[in-house]
Amino acid sequence: MPLSAETFFTGKSVLVTGADGFIGSHLTETLLSQGANVRALAAYNAFGSSGWLDDLSSDNRASIEIVRGDIRDPAYTDKIVQDMDIVFHLAALIAIPFSYDAPQSYIDVNLTGTVNIMEACRRHKVTRMVHTSTSEVYGTALFTPITELHPMQGQSPYSASKIAADHMVEAYVKSFDFPGVILRPFNTYGPRQSERAVIPTIIRQMLDPNCETVKIGSLDPTRDFNYVMDTVSAFLTAGGHPSIAYGTAYNAGSGVAVSIGQTVDILKEIIGCNKQVVTDQGRFRPANSEVMTLLADSQKLNTATSWKSDVTLQSGLEMTVNWWKDRIAKGLVRPDANYLL
Repeated sequence: MPLSAETFFTGKSVLVTGADGFIGSHLTETLLSQGANVRALAAYNAFGSSGWLDDLSSDNRASIEIVRGDIRDPAYTDKIVQDMDIVFHLAALIAIPFSYDAPQSYIDVNLTGTVNIMEACRRHKVTRMVHTSTSEVYGTALFTPITELHPMQGQSPYSASKIAADHMVEAYVKSFDFPGVILRPFNTYGPRQSERAVIPTIIRQMLDPNCETVKIGSLDPTRDFNYVMDTVSAFLTAGGHPSIAYGTAYNAGSGVAVSIGQTVDILKEIIGCNKQVVTDQGRFRPANSEVMTLLADSQKLNTATSWKSDVTLQSGLEMTVNWWKDRIAKGLVRPDANYLL
């Protein structure tokens, strides 16, 4: 990790919101390995589930303070932020297709929830909060590679809610001298990612003997794919590096873009899959909402901290396929592979 010292988080009290999710669970594990005292927020549910935190080793689970709740509740967020040194804010609604059906919920969670976290951080004098943005805020690229100066375009209710949250972090920094960092990861993939995302849904269908074909949406969009541990490294850098500036966004991407069609071809070769790839209109975004090109320019983060994406797409996809093979062999997959959200 490109920090001034790898022991930066040792002994620090750290809150991770969205710790039950894909990136959040990997970040939580890595913070533990760095010696942090981690409080991990999982979304409350009636099933007693802590999401992907349930997949951690028993030793790691015993080392985490797992709390369950909802960032839309300001009193609750105040409670969980208390006594924390650093907050990594990953909790969000992120499924783009569902944002077309329930846009208000994205405002409630992604904007109001972020304000609740920041207010709690202000009251309890947290030394740094890392807010999770997304490359989706840029919309279809007007130029590539995309720098942080690229205009933000709300091409879905999801991306609009994240644009609003990014601006609110910027406003808090300028208005209240708030120690907020905006990290803008480009497309992340790897073990534990939901099948609503393109790479896991392709892998699941290719490996699952119950799937006769591989259903997918448009093959044309290009994405800057980053293995999850590279994204985790970017979060740790944003949370601890002394050269990080507040109130400004930092892209975190590989600087390499491939089309969805090319990604399908790479996965077919890795898996040895000969199934027919079927274009499913139900998996297309609305025409004016589709983001055609995402390609990161991460020079700003690299110049400030020396962070860069290290794992090649080939290597990362191989590790992800192996994880999926193990999950399928153990029967630890959803019963329905036709997962759109």
